[in-house]
Amino acid sequence: MRAHHGKLEIKKAEFGTTPDGQQVDVYTFTNGRVTISMLTWGATIQRVETPDRRGRTTNISLGFDNLPDYAELSPYFGSTIGRYGNRIAKGRFTLDGTTYQIPVNNGENALHGGTLGFDKKVWAAEVVQNDQAVGVAFTYVSPDGEMGFPGELTSTVTYTLDRRDNLRIDYHATVAGKPTIVNLTNHVYFNLLGEGNGTIYDHVLELNAPKYTPVDATLIPTGEIAPVAGTPFDFSRPTAIGDRLRGDHEQLIFGCGYDHNFVIGGTPDSDGLRLAGRFWEPEHGRTVEVRTDQPGVQFYSGNFLDGTFLGIGDKAYRQGDAFAFETQHFPDSPNHAKFPSTVLRPGETYESTTVYSFGTK
Repeated sequence: MRAHHGKLEIKKAEFGTTPDGQQVDVYTFTNGRVTISMLTWGATIQRVETPDRRGRTTNISLGFDNLPDYAELSPYFGSTIGRYGNRIAKGRFTLDGTTYQIPVNNGENALHGGTLGFDKKVWAAEVVQNDQAVGVAFTYVSPDGEMGFPGELTSTVTYTLDRRDNLRIDYHATVAGKPTIVNLTNHVYFNLLGEGNGTIYDHVLELNAPKYTPVDATLIPTGEIAPVAGTPFDFSRPTAIGDRLRGDHEQLIFGCGYDHNFVIGGTPDSDGLRLAGRFWEPEHGRTVEVRTDQPGVQFYSGNFLDGTFLGIGDKAYRQGDAFAFETQHFPDSPNHAKFPSTVLRPGETYESTTVYSFGTK
């Protein structure tokens, strides 16, 4: 990536007030080329403004311009997800011999932390700024028993934008009192054409994922870790997202498209991160590259966007109008002994890093 030497700036404004009187703020930070807006509601990425290959800047992330829509309508647009990202079968898991029940909110399963996950909480915020980056550290303390999860979990998620157009997300969490399970991620939705400007079917995707975790009809992993070779899930070579999206593969039918966890391959770099994937929009040239230290990533092709609400700029978001790329541990890991563990115990620290790098070609 080229270095860009714009001025690092950040500003804060009031965004709205929750029904119980909590103020929600928006922080907007920039390096002079890329601009990020984030809300204290759900530690949410509201806008990501990047230039195309001709220098024309537009917002490439889906979101709303008001708080009530986030509270009532949002399918996790840009949210920080917790306590457990993705699905838990029937909302149930057993830890150290005790069974816990999370409220189900996705058919018979729990999704993204239950009915009132971290995406619907107001986070404390603190500006982070130095010579190389600018951003916000968001903190939320989840009490023991919230949404059925054991232990008091303190989470700090720091979002910083550097001079090289990298948005870095650093996750940090500790638990007190009881062990718990943790799987934090961010659920930003991108359309590199610009939000509301058409589908992502012509976006080209390259995935560093030799395997994936097939699911049943309720989108819960079967426990198998299967090779992508010879399937529509093989993006080892750059391939348009829409090329095989409407095929008759059973997994695509279950997900109404792509809504699957991919197992990241390769070895970590000097920062402990591995390439997860690269996206490129050929018409205007925008790219985003994602690196992470997590074992998996959920690639979601916006299958359940249905045009029933309007986003920023009064644009309806329809099926296939965005993709999400959520770095994570595997879905339903607490119920699969062969999956990497998501257990966090008192005295331990949960730490994870994901970097979104924006560019053009």
